[in-house]
Amino acid sequence: MSYGARLAETMSRRLGRECVYTPSARLALYLALRRWCAPGARVLMSPVNDDVILFVVLAAGLRPVQAPVSVWDGNIDPAAVPESTWRNVDAVLTTNLYGIPDRVVELRRRCDELGIPLFEDAAHAIGTRVDGQPIGTFGKAAAFSLSKHAASTAGGFLAVENAGVRRELETLRDELLAPRRLRDDLTATLRPLARSTVRTLHLVRPVWRTLQRLGLLERDAYRMPLHRPRLSARGLEPPSLDAYEPWVRVDLHGFRSRHGALVRAQLELRMAALDTNLTKRSAGVAHLSNTPWASPALRDRMPVDDAPLPLFRAPLLVRDRDTLITRLIRHGVVTGYVYDPPLDDYAGPEFVEPSPSREAARWFASHVLPADPLLAQKLTKALTSEQTTPAFPTPTPAPTQS
Repeated sequence: MSYGARLAETMSRRLGRECVYTPSARLALYLALRRWCAPGARVLMSPVNDDVILFVVLAAGLRPVQAPVSVWDGNIDPAAVPESTWRNVDAVLTTNLYGIPDRVVELRRRCDELGIPLFEDAAHAIGTRVDGQPIGTFGKAAAFSLSKHAASTAGGFLAVENAGVRRELETLRDELLAPRRLRDDLTATLRPLARSTVRTLHLVRPVWRTLQRLGLLERDAYRMPLHRPRLSARGLEPPSLDAYEPWVRVDLHGFRSRHGALVRAQLELRMAALDTNLTKRSAGVAHLSNTPWASPALRDRMPVDDAPLPLFRAPLLVRDRDTLITRLIRHGVVTGYVYDPPLDDYAGPEFVEPSPSREAARWFASHVLPADPLLAQKLTKALTSEQTTPAFPTPTPAPTQS
């Protein structure tokens, strides 16, 4: 039996696709990019995305091409992508930001017309469906994370179309895995328990402040330091995970460490509780979508005759977002997963091809407050207490439909 086979089989049953178990979603995505893209290939992607994903794309030797996005959800707006860009990209990478689905039907159609692969970053979207079909089953391959909905700090999957490709990717994965380390296993096992204890005992604020004072947070801002001269030098080397590891490993140093039985057993338990987690998230999204700060995407991109999507985070749009995030710590709410500034502003043209239309990404990235649906009631109370003002762009554009 291959490494992580039981976990992979569980995920395969959920999706109806072959799955490869990986220590992280970022390693899963790297496997897909290595398998289907030649060095130098141009990958269309949203600039409102984790900077780690940018470095995974660079580590695979590819050129990130930033796309215009919807001002309501930060995902690629296919209709706003110039035809000249479509004709000159070799692959498309979705984001499914916070679990709100990309316009995958249109993106799949364009990719099929062009004969290029569609890759789905489904890290935020393990429970998201479009027209009854799970996200992760539209593209050539899809990367999933267990550190989001399953509340772990390790584990991921790469979903692919057939068993032959799965076996090929398992071989490539095994070549890239780092040897198992007891420290990584203990971290992956104990950190979720510690995080749960902190929340249960209402210690979020003092613990967060202590981590800041001790310098134990790898990011002083929403983006990690770029280290431009070092990054430029890496671009002169043959592309590899080793070359870009200082960037790819941020916030998850064991992203390619082989997990032992202890970690995998814990992940099996968390996978068994996944549906319960998704149900709770749907209830939280229903509550947040009726608040004055809810992005129209929470209503316009939701199923008509089904429960709200079980989002990882619900995008609220607020004024003075950065000040508000600081003030929310007083209420025991720590906000993460803010991707500001957009990647083309963050990295610049040396490392990415900038979007031809950047204002929607800039506006969304600077106003979105990613709200945890599991904290919907607490967060709504805090936002009301802080007299939070909703934010909407002027002039207000019509939401882009799938």
